[in-house]
Amino acid sequence: MSPANTNSGPGPKPKVVRVIKRYELENAGDWLEDQWIRREDRVSLRDLETAFNQRILEAALADVSVEPLTEDVSRAYELLTGKIGTSGEQTQLKRRLERAGLDVDAVCDDFVTYQAIRSYLTNVRGVNPPEKTDSDLRETAAETIAQLRERTAVVTTSKIEQLERNAQLDVGDVRTRVDVRVFCETCGRQYDIDELLEIGGCDCS
Repeated sequence: MSPANTNSGPGPKPKVVRVIKRYELENAGDWLEDQWIRREDRVSLRDLETAFNQRILEAALADVSVEPLTEDVSRAYELLTGKIGTSGEQTQLKRRLERAGLDVDAVCDDFVTYQAIRSYLTNVRGVNPPEKTDSDLRETAAETIAQLRERTAVVTTSKIEQLERNAQLDVGDVRTRVDVRVFCETCGRQYDIDELLEIGGCDCS
């Protein structure tokens, strides 16, 4: 497989192209394309975002001689992006990696969004995913809901920290979690939204 458009014009190259080159992620473009367009076990753009960014972090760790096997890359990525852990745990990891010689802020700035991956695949490599199935549509809904949950968690944590700084709230390190539950009024069962979307509907239907 080869890119349909390498963006050889005078403007800046797409971020995914720049990052692949900067971290020498050989065959990353082919891998992204294959994972996105395959019919069986197709990987969502959201999951590709996570997997690709973890490759970036793994390459960056290796560049400063931090063995990826001794550093749980997936957990480190989740901590650095604020998806898990307390602010204290996140800061502790960042400082430890900085002492090892890693420019953590620069690496985090190189992380890409799933929108950037979509743009790279469609505009640079000229590929499109298979026709969307019911599962794909549910996955798209899950991505939208996940974004809203993440945003709510970020705003909530920010407000808590602001109150703490102003001595209006007494609390230690916090981790905000936003759950969305759906109640079926027909049978009375309740589901976590991710569970409901994954199974495709309530048992009563």
